[in-house]
Amino acid sequence: MSALTTPFGFASTAGEVVSGIDLTGRRAVVTGASSGIGAETARALAATGAAVTLAVRDVAAGERVAKDITGSTGNHDVRAAHLDLTDLASISAFTAAWQGPLHVLVNNAGVMACPEQYTEQGWEWQFATNHLGHFALATGLHSALAADGNARIVVVSSTGHQRSPIVWDDVNFAFRPYDPWLAYAQSKTANVLFAVEATRRWADDNITANALMPGAIYTNLQRHTAGRGSGRVPAELIKTVEQGAATSALLATSPLLEGVGGRYFVDCNETEIVDRRSGSLHGVARYAVDPAGARRLWDLSQDLITGAA
Repeated sequence: MSALTTPFGFASTAGEVVSGIDLTGRRAVVTGASSGIGAETARALAATGAAVTLAVRDVAAGERVAKDITGSTGNHDVRAAHLDLTDLASISAFTAAWQGPLHVLVNNAGVMACPEQYTEQGWEWQFATNHLGHFALATGLHSALAADGNARIVVVSSTGHQRSPIVWDDVNFAFRPYDPWLAYAQSKTANVLFAVEATRRWADDNITANALMPGAIYTNLQRHTAGRGSGRVPAELIKTVEQGAATSALLATSPLLEGVGGRYFVDCNETEIVDRRSGSLHGVARYAVDPAGARRLWDLSQDLITGAA
């Protein structure tokens, strides 16, 4: 199977990627859309005519962004709704309130390298926020995605996943010393594995899921890392938020992705599978796209969510 390539690349913006695409009458949800690449992804989707819901913890901030998006796109069907990915009750309320089909779900929200913290269930905070919360959201919205008949899930991962596979015997750092970067890496590996298994498991519903690395962008995500990632990124590799949202927008809207799922993209193109850390922002670790690992993670996640209900 050859890697999927597109006319877009590193410098492409979300607006350029969605130019000419019409999603009028379709609906989209973007988590973490009150700032950063989430807001720009939502803006690009609104520009296609889609009805866009900004699923955010801070509804007031989300409403300000929704108003700004309406002003820049002319799309008045943009709204904010409350969603806390560390709170299963909040996720259940969001999914229960959703009515009708859902065409695009963008799992964008995330935390990075945060201090050691756990949910009330004892789940490590980054694994809970970046993966388990989105897992509960997607499975809770499965009927809506299936009803669309051609739905897409977009999962924002990171090249940071190359730092760690899923540590199956100690996902929540109960026995090993907490390391914020290894915790982040594990959660980002989980993001890719989710896309692989969701595509396989929901194939009969015509639901596809793909994961991506947005690039190096300075946003609120770096608030625990002194304004940068785990190492200094050369200035020429830093993207604007509009460029950072491009790959998400591509996976959500491009006809080139019709029926394509379970893959990992960087700079608007599918990247190569690697067996050692790539030393760049490209490459997806083989363990992150392993079908057996993807099934194991799904079962683990289902057990955790069900056991906490």
